[in-house]
Amino acid sequence: WKFMPFSMEIDQAFIAAILTVIGYSLNDTVVVFDRIREFLNEHHSWSLDKTINHSLNSTLSRTLNTSLTTIVVLLAMFIFGADSLRGLLFALIVGVIVGTYSSLFIATPIMYDTAKKGDAAESLKDKPKEEDQ
Repeated sequence: WKFMPFSMEIDQAFIAAILTVIGYSLNDTVVVFDRIREFLNEHHSWSLDKTINHSLNSTLSRTLNTSLTTIVVLLAMFIFGADSLRGLLFALIVGVIVGTYSSLFIATPIMYDTAKKGDAAESLKDKPKEEDQ
């Protein structure tokens, strides 16, 4: 692998790292979406974009702190650990970064766009059809 800082094989440890990162990313996404659900139930007068913005702001510090502390530990293990763990740790480091980014900046906008399209479809469905006279 030319982009890797060391030689690495895709083995069971690498697969375990990928599965761990998927779970980590899903957990971050669930936390953000749960906060959105909570704010939707508490603040009925807020628009969807305001609700999502406040939800992201309230979970941002938790998400970043969790990810940064995890990355610090993984980097320490990567630098000072055994060579046999480097592939696993490299996959975990990259995965935590990508997972945190996707939870905050990809999953939430997709949910917003989907909700907006659903609202537009509902409003079109609810309008009475004008019949030709």
